[in-house]
Amino acid sequence: MQATKSGGKASPWRYALLVALPMLGAVALSLYFSGPGSTARVAPVAAVHLSSPLARFLLQLLTVLVVAKSAGWLLRRLGQPAVIGEMAAGLLLGPLLFGAVFPQTQTWLFAPESLGALSLVSQLGVLMFLFVAGAEFELSSLRDRRGFALLVSHAGIALPFLCGVLLAFALYREHAPAGVEFTGFALFMGIALSITAFPVLLRILSDRGMDSTPLGRIAVACAALGDASAWCLLAAIVASVQADGWGMVLMSLGGTAVFAVAMTAGLRPWMAKQTIAPGKEGRSLIGLLLLALTAALITELLGIHALFGAFLAGIAVSGNARLRDLLVQRVEPLAIALLLPLFFAMTGLRLRIDGWQMSDLALCAGVIAVATLGKFGGTWLSARSAGMPSTEASKLGVLMNTRGLMELIVLNLGYELGLIGDRLFAVLVIMALVTTAMTGPLLDLLDRRSRLRASVN
Repeated sequence: MQATKSGGKASPWRYALLVALPMLGAVALSLYFSGPGSTARVAPVAAVHLSSPLARFLLQLLTVLVVAKSAGWLLRRLGQPAVIGEMAAGLLLGPLLFGAVFPQTQTWLFAPESLGALSLVSQLGVLMFLFVAGAEFELSSLRDRRGFALLVSHAGIALPFLCGVLLAFALYREHAPAGVEFTGFALFMGIALSITAFPVLLRILSDRGMDSTPLGRIAVACAALGDASAWCLLAAIVASVQADGWGMVLMSLGGTAVFAVAMTAGLRPWMAKQTIAPGKEGRSLIGLLLLALTAALITELLGIHALFGAFLAGIAVSGNARLRDLLVQRVEPLAIALLLPLFFAMTGLRLRIDGWQMSDLALCAGVIAVATLGKFGGTWLSARSAGMPSTEASKLGVLMNTRGLMELIVLNLGYELGLIGDRLFAVLVIMALVTTAMTGPLLDLLDRRSRLRASVN
């Protein structure tokens, strides 16, 4: 406590005696003499206030954050990236676990009519996340191995894309929602099996100390180029699904192409020359956020999706290291720590397993196997054909099989567009979690095999 002007000290006991005790006494007396049953009305009043939209939203937010961060801490102790625990926690808050153990509490806390604010804030979190992901997409990282990265990243898309389309033939009749054409369903399945989680991959490489190794740099370049290519394919699919006729499809794709060129070839060089004056970081940050929101609005109006605009805005910023660092320092912690767990929770609330059948468990295992073999096989074959040693090519294939958050974003987009139903959505979400969680153990296995061979030789 600070000393007063007269030299005495305002001790905590003196404050409690002279301030807290009289206030508590006044409240107690007012409740006692306000009539019979007045104290019994305190609980109902609290319950009424707890049912208000703001109180419900704050309780949802607290629940999601506590569960997500706890699960992230636990998974990190087990050697997995924290984001995997947060993803799993979001799913467990839905009917899968919370709804099965405490159905009435889960139904009250996450009532459908109360999820509007949570959904919008989670979408904002995804926009900011993709904005930062685009800013971390450094084209300079492709300079030395551009041809290799182009081959491996596109081969890592082509083979699993083909596997997804072939898988669609077996799944379309039972799992495609009514009114969905086979072409849209098959193309979306191809994309769903082709995604690599570029931001999650960065964190896995950093946690394992591989981010500065030659393999780590190649993996980052391949994942970044692969994600950009996959998002272009997804934009075409979204345009074809949402547009009314091929004329509208061409208009949406043409407008998006013009906008993408303007952002990457026009705005990006200009942004690369900008500087931040000392003490003006806040003004620059506001400008960057306005850029992201404007770009997201433009692609939404073009009939693609707001997510693509946010990603393009990030790419426009990626050429300026100072602006990129500003986003990573100021925006990324907010998006990852606060907003993305809400997106995981919304994904979990969409997960419905009440209609699952025993055949869906076999389907889940089959989809995981096809997705893994397609991604790993395409990457390994292309890397080996370009002269990479087998062990390094295997590690690269394992890293490219990481799907994580990007996969969940794509799956939620497909679910919102009505391209997949509840059962297949649940299967693909589990596939995203499993293929991401297996990255660390598979890399450890390959490392042990390399050491064993080295000791034998």
